[in-house]
Formats: sequence, C-alpha cells, structure tokens
Amino acid sequence: MTETTTPKRGVSLWVQIVIWAFIVGLLALVGVTLSKRQQGTVQPGDEIPDFTLPLFSGYEYEGRSEVSLSEFRGKVVVLNFWASWCKPCEQEAAELEEAWRTYKDSGQVVFLGADYVDTEPEARAYLRKFDITFYNGPDMGTRISQLFRIRGVPETYFIDPDGVLYYVKVGPFLSVDEIKSVIEQKLP
Repeated sequence: MTETTTPKRGVSLWVQIVIWAFIVGLLALVGVTLSKRQQGTVQPGDEIPDFTLPLFSGYEYEGRSEVSLSEFRGKVVVLNFWASWCKPCEQEAAELEEAWRTYKDSGQVVFLGADYVDTEPEARAYLRKFDITFYNGPDMGTRISQLFRIRGVPETYFIDPDGVLYYVKVGPFLSVDEIKSVIEQKLP
C-alpha cells in the first residue's frame, strides 16, 4: 500500500507580513492611547491648540453659532467644563456667572462653557436655573474635553492672551474671589 501525502500548505509569506504589520500597528495604537491617558490633563505652560465650540441658541457670540479659541487671542479665556447632572458644577455656577458679569464689559476676558456628556434640554434647564449668560455650547463628541484630557466635571482652564494655559482648577470654585484672583494674574 502506497501512501500518498499531500504537501501541507502554509500561509503565504505576504499574508504573514500583513498579519504581523496589523498586529504591530494595533500595539502602537494601544501604546499611544495609554501614553496619552497617563499624561493627565494639559498642564500650565502648554500652548492650547485651536478648537471650535458650537454654541447653544441664545448663547451665541456676536450673533454667531460657534466660536474658535483663536478668535480670543489677546484676551484671557476661562473655559469651564460642566454638566447638568453634576452636583459640584451647581456649587460654582453662581460664582462663575458673577465673575463673568464683572469682566464682560471690559472686553479683556471671555468665559466659555463646554457642556460635557449631556442632553440639550437638561443643559438648557441648568443654564436657566442658574441664570448663566456667558457663551455656552455642547462639547460635541467630547472633542474639546479629549483635547484637554479632562478627568471629570467641573474643570476650568484659564488661557492667557497668547493662547497658553496658565491655571487649571479641578473641582468647583469656592468663591468668586478665587476666580477673580486667577483672572487678575494675566490682566494688565
């Protein structure tokens, strides 16, 4: 009896190369993502890349429905991440609004509110409840919060007139004086 053996067919070299390239690429992507997560939030001294924030109706800037950070060069920007479901955000809402009303006519300071992982009806109810008048809009797809690598809400970022972050507040402000003291650091 003669035994016929069929040669075993292995995976072609090109398929092996493609599989290994895919695995290496996937590992590199995981490594970059983990590295970004370990970096934590952006730090004072970091230049903030330009971003665009869509604005809720009624909270427009000069009649426009979105703003870019670059439009505010030459001004101190106070960027506050908040959500309607966030109890600590409620603790600082009145203080942020009072600080905004102190500076809004000066033209030297701009407050931006970025609503984080929320629904528009709840966000609008929050803004009405606390009589918020500064510019506010949704952080669509969490693009801006990812740029800042926030860890939760509330978080507030103070950006100097040159577009450089100079102060980060994680958690709620305890007083309007606390907010003003940070703003005053960069006013002439």
